[in-house]
Amino acid sequence: MSRTEPVLRMRSVEVHFGLSHVLQGVDLEVKPGEVVGLFGRNGVGKTTIVKAISGWVAPSAGEITFRGERIDGLTSDQICRRGIGLVPEDRRVFPGLTVEENLRLGAMQVRGRAKGETNAKLAAIYARFPRLAERRRQFGTTLSGGEQQMLAIARVLMGAPKLLLIDEPLEGLAPVIVEEIFALMTELREQGIPLLLIEQNVKRALSICNRHYAIERGKVVHQGDSTNAEDRERLISRISV
Repeated sequence: MSRTEPVLRMRSVEVHFGLSHVLQGVDLEVKPGEVVGLFGRNGVGKTTIVKAISGWVAPSAGEITFRGERIDGLTSDQICRRGIGLVPEDRRVFPGLTVEENLRLGAMQVRGRAKGETNAKLAAIYARFPRLAERRRQFGTTLSGGEQQMLAIARVLMGAPKLLLIDEPLEGLAPVIVEEIFALMTELREQGIPLLLIEQNVKRALSICNRHYAIERGKVVHQGDSTNAEDRERLISRISV
């Protein structure tokens, strides 16, 4: 795949929930190695965008392509197996399962992976997340909010995603955990894993973004270069109105 060809492309995507027209012709791209920020006030459609990409909601019009293949209309499981990993806002840690069982579920998204390879991936995850290693036999739902966020991200990474969608990763976390999660996202960027990031802490998120989009009422109303000061200011003024 060309470094300039988008990993992900949305074209004129619309989503309806009954009579509610939630997404209204969204155009969006993520290129290889990019971190792309998705910003806007609550309820404007940001989470619906990542749910449409990952197959959790079905677009009513438009198309979504991933690595050149059309994926709108596929199931969430089919999309996940193609390499799109979603860390949802509510984390979705599985109740009744330990930390390690949650992580091993993430590895099941990769077909044909040998047991030894899965164990090596798990060891690497534990090296990166020592808190999870210490709590590997503890039920995931008994972890603190920050630890559950780490578990949700680590579970997706067990599947070796080719694109990562992260929805509000810093919300409600203690400052020390915020720093850890932010450091992890910085590492992922340096590793060249493309990210589509939704985050209310706009100024902090922009520091790791290559590009950004602003969403209002289900539409893209601004897009820009996150490394450009004028574009950053336009974004902040737009979503602060």
